[in-house]
Amino acid sequence: MTRRALISVSDKAGVVEFGRELAARGWELLSTGGTLAALRAAGVPATAVSDVTGFPEILDGRVKTLHPAIHGGLLARREPGHLAELETHGIGPIDLVCVNLYPFRETVARGAAFEEAVEQIDIGGPAMLRAAAKNHAAVLVLVDPADYPLALAGEVSPQDRRRLAAKAFRHTADYDAAIAGYLTGEEGGQFPDRLTLSLSRVAEVRYGENPHQPGAIYRREGERGPVLDARLLSGKPMSFNNSADADAAWALAAELSGQEEGTVCVAVKHGNPCGVAVAATVAEAWERARDADTLSVFGGVVAVSRPVDLAGAQAMRGTFLEVLIAPDVTPEAAAWLAAKKPDLRVLVAASDAAPGPLDLRPIAGGFAVQQRDSRPWDDLCPEVVTTRQPSEQEWQDLRFAWAVVKHARSNAVALARGGVTVGLGAGAVSRIWAAERAVANAGERARGSVLASEAFFPFDDVVRLAAGAGVTAILQPGGAKRDPEVIAAANELGLSMVFTGSRHFRH
Repeated sequence: MTRRALISVSDKAGVVEFGRELAARGWELLSTGGTLAALRAAGVPATAVSDVTGFPEILDGRVKTLHPAIHGGLLARREPGHLAELETHGIGPIDLVCVNLYPFRETVARGAAFEEAVEQIDIGGPAMLRAAAKNHAAVLVLVDPADYPLALAGEVSPQDRRRLAAKAFRHTADYDAAIAGYLTGEEGGQFPDRLTLSLSRVAEVRYGENPHQPGAIYRREGERGPVLDARLLSGKPMSFNNSADADAAWALAAELSGQEEGTVCVAVKHGNPCGVAVAATVAEAWERARDADTLSVFGGVVAVSRPVDLAGAQAMRGTFLEVLIAPDVTPEAAAWLAAKKPDLRVLVAASDAAPGPLDLRPIAGGFAVQQRDSRPWDDLCPEVVTTRQPSEQEWQDLRFAWAVVKHARSNAVALARGGVTVGLGAGAVSRIWAAERAVANAGERARGSVLASEAFFPFDDVVRLAAGAGVTAILQPGGAKRDPEVIAAANELGLSMVFTGSRHFRH
């Protein structure tokens, strides 16, 4: 019996060559639309699906393959009863389906109108793939041109048939997830009763957080990221931890660059900022950030908000770093870094990419989902609650420190002065412990600095600690039961205190 293949693809890479080889081996090819035209134009014999069904394509091509002559040929088990039914109805079995789907994602990505996007929702293609994948013991199903050689190599094993069937179901599931996500966004539903996640693997990593944990990097459907889509100029491949820390460093650098003049440099270690500074040049910003905590910056990840020039690269000569990420790197700086720091991962960020609106945190068995904490400073209504008003310089430092502490793990306290962090305490289980760590980290540099906290003070202990260290102004959300006591302590000690009314816990 002549074997039959149904070929109808949006991605036509290699399809003519594949069809030609099948035809040369005696296969009968069935096809539709543009694929049929491409095969015939290349001299590959192919039969129109409408000739098999005896029914023309209708509704501007919306209905082509939804017919028993097609789906009967796909779903029939190769056993006497089913084959007899096919013969009774004049239906021939179909032994191979090569289909990939209408370019829905690409249509949405280029900003097409809603009506055009809807027309790119494939109906017949997923139906054929699902039918073939269900009957994969008899029907070979292909969705990826990379699998064409396997289909031509000889008899395909049951294990490979099952693998290709699973791949086909992933293909249709991802496609449906993209459509569901698009329509959910169009209707404004942020937290639907079912949130479908479609993830595509971007890279494999040697291991996860630790060597005994396998790991990989995935992209969420329809999203791009500054680190996810960054260009690696030199250095070793990115690791799991590198990616997480680079993402944290770039997020803070991007937020600060939107509110500060000059070059921002952020050093991150284990997800927390350990040195942050603003200065005129990359070299100066790096040196100030490095000197904020020379111990912690060792082995850290650094993000800068402006292109790295040769002077900025050479300023990093004496410090071991894992990653450097910037919006660009000059050719001279790139060559120097590749030669002098061959293990340093040098990334050019995808600066035009921004994270999506949802923040997903894994918990056992699922995810906790929230809107991303993207509230900017200009959306706040800071209120001075003490007798003493902050000076102009203190206002600048408070705003700077607020951005830094917002990106640190709770409980977090940041001390800053003159556009540089002088002390950071993050990830503490008590606010006073976070403040004590920040003050100890700052030492004498705490004198004349400001303090920012991402959440309110339950007691006045942080205020008294800060005043004793020489802090002159404090910014915090407010909202605690003991706010009057906290304000009274600040007035007693001559500090300025500002309430933002906005908490920024980060776990």
